[in-house]
Amino acid sequence: MLGQFSRRDMLRCVGGGFGAIGLASLLDDRDACAGSDPLAAKGAHIPARAKRVIFLFMNGGPSHVDTFDPKPELAKQHGKEPPKAGSTRKGGKLMKSPFQFHKSGKSGIEVSELFPHVAARIDDICVIRSMHHETPAHERALLLMNSGNVQPIRPSMGSWLTYGLGTENQNLPGFIVLCPGKPVVGPQLWSNSFLPAVFQGTHINNKSVNPRQVIRYIENRLPISEQRRQLDLLQEMNELHRAQRGADTNLEARIQSLEMAFRMQFEALDVFDLSQEPAPVRQRYGVGEFADACLIARRLAERGVRITQIYYGNDQPWDDHKDIANHRKHAEKSDRPIAALLDDLKARGLLDETLVIWGGEFGRTPTSEGEKGRDHHSRGFTMWLAGGGVKGGIAFGATDPLGIDAVENRVHVHDLHATVLHLLGIDHEKLTYRYSGRDFRLTDVSGNVVRGILA
Repeated sequence: MLGQFSRRDMLRCVGGGFGAIGLASLLDDRDACAGSDPLAAKGAHIPARAKRVIFLFMNGGPSHVDTFDPKPELAKQHGKEPPKAGSTRKGGKLMKSPFQFHKSGKSGIEVSELFPHVAARIDDICVIRSMHHETPAHERALLLMNSGNVQPIRPSMGSWLTYGLGTENQNLPGFIVLCPGKPVVGPQLWSNSFLPAVFQGTHINNKSVNPRQVIRYIENRLPISEQRRQLDLLQEMNELHRAQRGADTNLEARIQSLEMAFRMQFEALDVFDLSQEPAPVRQRYGVGEFADACLIARRLAERGVRITQIYYGNDQPWDDHKDIANHRKHAEKSDRPIAALLDDLKARGLLDETLVIWGGEFGRTPTSEGEKGRDHHSRGFTMWLAGGGVKGGIAFGATDPLGIDAVENRVHVHDLHATVLHLLGIDHEKLTYRYSGRDFRLTDVSGNVVRGILA
């Protein structure tokens, strides 16, 4: 035993040392209540509309004018010069979409033929057509969309959320990243950065969904009781080691990870075992890495995981510089799984408390690159949200008639992040962490809640 203050006694401190979320550093709180579980569920600043997030990240930048932002004027001016110099990244002639748009649902929102299944669920979706930021380069834009800053030294949104709210299920990580292969920036997109290491996203390479391969060494040959005895001894030794060295977030994360690994034996094998799903359900989601990831996301949501982030397109991104017609291939792989995910969440009563986000790091130019492609474009693009306290069946904001600039109800990435935090019950200005002499936050010194999309 660790003197008169055992590991078990330490765990009783869970939640007692945090106070208002983020108003003091977690290290100070840890000093006040050594050994407390930083992933324990915590209270919110304001009444929460959502409990969790599923972020469907379309790596590479899907074109807004070919998916959810129809532009009849662009078709009329096809082949002409854009209205002013520098209106797009590398010039090029105005190019109409090769895809047809159709009014969908009771709301009549126009959606591209690329997404017939998502279009059928459009009355549950809030389409934001006025996203914008200043960074039309993949690396910086990926970092901005995932962490609120273009430099690779800031915590990801998922890390901020688990830092602020903890997670409901202590047998699974609170922040899970389903990412086959490696995106342009890689682990920095789910990094904890200067937040304590326990808040880093848990990366799952979902190229294989065999539960015994998704997470290595998840099984142990020893009986549970013997494992528990060994782990208790090891944890007490680690606590002695930690007490001699003071606060060390990497050491504390290692101690926490041992407990998490022990508990994950009971749920991880189950949650990643898609063979448990009935055949009709698997058929609705379809086949492929993204389809499996969407089904896993639903199973994680059912088990209380705080945020699941799915990356689509690491090997073949939406980055269609040569021929925008390739968007059809990406849509064919993602349309059915997304619709099935929305259906399942709704049928299980989870959509109202789960915020689903769809989008990439930017959009694509309304002008051509080469003969048939489109370049990067960050001045006006589209994302959409569903469930979790947002209005369904609305198109919010607008780009100009050619799709070049966001001009109506403009939504910056900082505004989007502020809104996501708000929906989960967090005041984005109060979720802070003191590092290097200043208080940092996900939205930096910007961001306004987009109240026009709130239900």
